[in-house]
Amino acid sequence: MSISKYLKGFAAGLLGLAMLSLPANLSAKEIKIGVIYDYTGPLAAGGSSLHALGAKIMIDYFNSIGGVEGYKINAIYADAQSKPEIAINEAVRLIEQEKVDMLMGFYSSAQCVPVSAKVDAMKKFMWITTCISPAVLKGRNLENVFRIQPHGGMFGTTSPDFVAHYAKKKLGIDPSKLKVAIIHEDGPYGSGVAGGNEAGSKKHGFKIVLKEGYAATSPDLSSLVTKLKRKRPDVIFHTGYNPDITLFLRQSRELGLRWKALIGHGAGYGVPDKLYEAFGNDANYIYNVDPVSIWLIDPKTLTSGLGKITEMVGKEYKLAQPDVKTFSAHVGMAASNVYTFFDDVLPRAIKKYGGISAEALRKASSDTDIPVGGTLMGYGVKFQPKGADMAGQNERAFPVVVQYIDGKAKIAWPTPLQTVDPVLPLPKSSPYAK
Repeated sequence: MSISKYLKGFAAGLLGLAMLSLPANLSAKEIKIGVIYDYTGPLAAGGSSLHALGAKIMIDYFNSIGGVEGYKINAIYADAQSKPEIAINEAVRLIEQEKVDMLMGFYSSAQCVPVSAKVDAMKKFMWITTCISPAVLKGRNLENVFRIQPHGGMFGTTSPDFVAHYAKKKLGIDPSKLKVAIIHEDGPYGSGVAGGNEAGSKKHGFKIVLKEGYAATSPDLSSLVTKLKRKRPDVIFHTGYNPDITLFLRQSRELGLRWKALIGHGAGYGVPDKLYEAFGNDANYIYNVDPVSIWLIDPKTLTSGLGKITEMVGKEYKLAQPDVKTFSAHVGMAASNVYTFFDDVLPRAIKKYGGISAEALRKASSDTDIPVGGTLMGYGVKFQPKGADMAGQNERAFPVVVQYIDGKAKIAWPTPLQTVDPVLPLPKSSPYAK
């Protein structure tokens, strides 16, 4: 069954249930939400379509149980087509023509940076589920934009922390002698994570032998691979989308680039099925920094009832993509971040602040105070206040490092959450082994 057919059928069925469950005097109430992701273009395959699926599963779930505080969720879906200018146009169209009450979603940081400023200037509310660049919020003091996701700087410093912990123990190299390379797509997303990589590497005394960006749409990365061969890094920190990740791995294999560890940072690295589809077992032992997959969390560590929600998301994910082998963290990420809005923020806006205006939604978001274990992702939620350096950023979010082994994602860092003893260095059986 195709995703589009599944979503249409699922939405129609749940919408019918939702309308039956609403009292007659409340059935006309609705919150109109513009949901923007990339359904086409390179970002769709890089993870955006999976985030879109996770968001829609959760929206349809809430409608199936009667909506939120008597409000049906009227979601209008828009395709950003992997282009910032289209994302901006769609955001304005949804606000001005469709008269949505708020915007939700957004995968690409290159879209989030301009769209967030535009939406805030239009005095509308924006709930970001995904895009991680620090530049989206840093120093901008946006009033009506909130991001529950950890930001790219957190991604960027997590990987050096992980490597530093195991440098001597597993690689047999003192951190001060460890050679690292930082490569990234040159948009806000890649640049933001790379900045964290650089800061973290300097903190631990690594030797940064190369730091270079490239266009995510580049048809050839062989010159970058050649530079890396000359510099001979032990560890490569890579931030990219897809197909640039696939291109880099393919040309690295063809040109004989070797490493002890390759650590990706979300996006294309967060879709293991794509990696294994393209490279088979050569994708084994790649690392990825991302918020933890909801399916790797012990439900006993979460607030009561959240485990059942995770099960529901997994069931609907499998219905949408029957051939999926490894559940992508992307679907769970969006589902969790959307769930928090409908379960925590929206009810408070309606009950405490009188409705669904941008002001009510902003005040309700600012009040959010969810402890660790209170979301499907395991982390808590508390947004930095107005006037803070990153106003609207969830300060309780954090990413983890996972390693792919035989098609499965295993938590390698931090140590309290580990489900695998990380394999370092890369085994000699890998064509990428140094």
